Amino acid sequence: MTVGEVIGLAPALAGAALALSTIWAVWWVVRYVRADKMTRASIRQAIRVRWGWRRLAPMAGLSVTDKTPPAAVIVAPDGKVPKPRVLIPKIKVRADRYGVVVRAVCLPKVSLAEFQRAAPYLADAWRCTRVSVLPEKPGQLVIRGVRVDPLIVPTEHIPTGEVSEELAVWGLGVDEYAQPVDVSLSDVPGVTVAGLPGFGKTSLINKFICDTAPSDAIQYAVADGKVTSSHEGDYADLAQRMFAFVGDDLEEANALFKRLVKLRRDRSASIRAVLGVKNMWHLGPSATWPLTVLIVDEAHTYFRDYKGSDAQTKKLAALAADNARLVEDLVKKGRSVGILVIIATQKATGDAIPTFIRDVCPVGLSFAQKTAEAAVAALGEDIRNWPDANPTALQDPVYVGVASMAQQGRPGFTRIRTPYVADEDAARIAADTAHLTRDPAELLDEQLTSPTSAPVLLAK
Repeated sequence: MTVGEVIGLAPALAGAALALSTIWAVWWVVRYVRADKMTRASIRQAIRVRWGWRRLAPMAGLSVTDKTPPAAVIVAPDGKVPKPRVLIPKIKVRADRYGVVVRAVCLPKVSLAEFQRAAPYLADAWRCTRVSVLPEKPGQLVIRGVRVDPLIVPTEHIPTGEVSEELAVWGLGVDEYAQPVDVSLSDVPGVTVAGLPGFGKTSLINKFICDTAPSDAIQYAVADGKVTSSHEGDYADLAQRMFAFVGDDLEEANALFKRLVKLRRDRSASIRAVLGVKNMWHLGPSATWPLTVLIVDEAHTYFRDYKGSDAQTKKLAALAADNARLVEDLVKKGRSVGILVIIATQKATGDAIPTFIRDVCPVGLSFAQKTAEAAVAALGEDIRNWPDANPTALQDPVYVGVASMAQQGRPGFTRIRTPYVADEDAARIAADTAHLTRDPAELLDEQLTSPTSAPVLLAK
């Protein structure tokens, strides 16, 4: 192609560049106009971050001087050695409702440690409440800056009614950097949820039921210690999706716990014959061998230590002791056969949840607590070393729905904003999925009595 031909193409190339620029500008304008108020503020913030980065990075100590001249220019034409180059990490910026997500490429001597030291300066320059720096992949970091504190912004969750791709993953909410927080329930025997009344314990459990109810590979039994029957209280809208429900009657709760312990024993005796494995999680839950979830809310109702010498008190004390023994059996022996126990109470001290149960539940959350003793009981001694995440700091009404937990795979503790699920949404999900409710014991009996099943001796 000759120079003349190139010159002749110049107007067409300029027109194409102008058209692309126009399309890009229109796309940004449309995105900005359609965004909500919070996202618009974040988009403006993202623009400031991009435009100010080359000036801010050296001031924050996030640059490095390259004294070696490029190989192609060892000596300049005038004989002078080129000046050293100042290298600045390349970034990409994305905005969302809460702030910006910045992805940065590391340089020699400008990597994770340097960015983490500079996080307070970045927070001030970007007008963020806080900034987090985490590795994303080798040589790349993700910097999360939140302009609005996600912990003080109430959120709602509308269940879709669709089957989750990962049944054993519990989506809890978002952390203090507005990043999703999930917890894996695979091979987990028990979960404890503690916190003051009205701060979000039952709402969190309701979300779990609503998200997983569309699958026939999970079944629920509930013991709710603050009501008498299933049409009362926080689980009334979901009762038709449960194969068993008991209220605050200790005898009825004892019968339910015995029923589930028998299921645990029958599953243990038959798992090899039915599934061909020793651990159900090697295959995952199924419609014929569902994950069986026992939810014990207001657990102190069933486990408290009754004191007294009269016949009624002795009877209650015996029932409470037996309830603790039965739930201990489920927590310690039910994991491999697909039984999960979720225990909720206000104060997870030993009188509410016996320590031989509480201390073998690997997942623990706590909403607001009034005392350091209650926080330690719920989350362990290490919470004393993380005062910012201590649930005693969550007593303000603005933190209703916020919990602290030790997040899987990360050091320390994380604060989480859990979403609210409206009663009408819970009722809708329960009505749409009620036909999926089955008693796991009946399912097991059907498999064991089928012509292709080997005979198995079950517990009596």
